[in-house]
Amino acid sequence: MLKPIKLAKSNFLSSLDMSNEEFIHILELAKNFKNNDIHCELKNKVLGLIFDKSSTRTRVSFQVAMSRLGGTTID
Repeated sequence: MLKPIKLAKSNFLSSLDMSNEEFIHILELAKNFKNNDIHCELKNKVLGLIFDKSSTRTRVSFQVAMSRLGGTTID
């Protein structure tokens, strides 16, 4: 199983701020999440949602994802 690593060493402003290894690692993580090889338990965790502009579809998508992982959201 692929173990997630901390990628943020500085501010992330574009994909040019990532090394090739970090980019490949993110793709591997995505593949493992899709195949249910990684389980992320977020019980008793809260995700704060702050949007500059009103975006119902994006907000609801984040709320649903957090709920499926066992957590809750606040707007």
